[in-house]
Amino acid sequence: MLQVHALYQREWWTQGRTLEETKTCISGSQICIGVLEVDQNLIGFVRVLTDFTFKALIFDVIVEESYRSRGVGKYLIELVKSHKRLARVKHFELYCLPELVPFYRKQGFTTEVGGVALLRHTNA
Repeated sequence: MLQVHALYQREWWTQGRTLEETKTCISGSQICIGVLEVDQNLIGFVRVLTDFTFKALIFDVIVEESYRSRGVGKYLIELVKSHKRLARVKHFELYCLPELVPFYRKQGFTTEVGGVALLRHTNA
């Protein structure tokens, strides 16, 4: 858990999460996958929320900065899409910054989702 939390602290969208929030976030996710170096250091992480039938929403695809552009992100996505518990899921979905769209397109994702819009309500 500490290594995931450390990865979170280095990314703009997860930076500032407390260790307790990280624990709650991880325990509320149905699938969590990490990629380790030979020395057992965490270099990549992804988590999934799913109903195991229709949707699997991919969150927090994080690769340690020094390992980027080495195929770790692609490997994480492959591990999610080939995970035996997700074999029956019809749609894998995620959201990302515009500059990451080309990366995810190479992994089989599309922005063509029938006009669906992301909506958000912030709980005060």
